[in-house]
Amino acid sequence: MTNVNIDARALEDLLQSGFPDCEVRVEGGGGKYQVAMVGEAFAGLNAVKRQQLVYQHLNAHIRSGAVHAVTMNLLTPEESATA
Repeated sequence: MTNVNIDARALEDLLQSGFPDCEVRVEGGGGKYQVAMVGEAFAGLNAVKRQQLVYQHLNAHIRSGAVHAVTMNLLTPEESATA
């Protein structure tokens, strides 16, 4: 596997394009990232389904070795308002 570097901003742009109606924030580096997203895309989904939805957009970077640890906080707007 080739370890291609990707920064938090590039991941944020990738996720924002995949989830245009969500608020997206990505922090971290060196393959370890924290992803925070708020949007209706997560309505009606449990935590695992929400993560699977996001991983669909990250899998190529995980396979390349550029991303090896991701912590996710994925909320609906309603959940975010009460958090």
